[in-house]
Amino acid sequence: MLECKDNSIYTGIAKNLEDRLSKHKSGNGAKYLRGRLPIKLMYKEFFKNRSDATKREIFIKKMKKKEKIFLIHTQNLI
Repeated sequence: MLECKDNSIYTGIAKNLEDRLSKHKSGNGAKYLRGRLPIKLMYKEFFKNRSDATKREIFIKKMKKKEKIFLIHTQNLI
């Protein structure tokens, strides 16, 4: 999960996290983030396969912002 300059939280998946963050920060990543730079990595999880990662991404995207913040502060893996 990424925190944007407008305090919104972006959730996504990537095979190569560092590469994806670099693309986001340069403005070549997700369209949602382009007007919300700078961004800060707040939370990450690792999965064996894309299917599991996608299921978790969908679950997190359905969470309320307060729930995401709670997750970030209680389970932070960074």
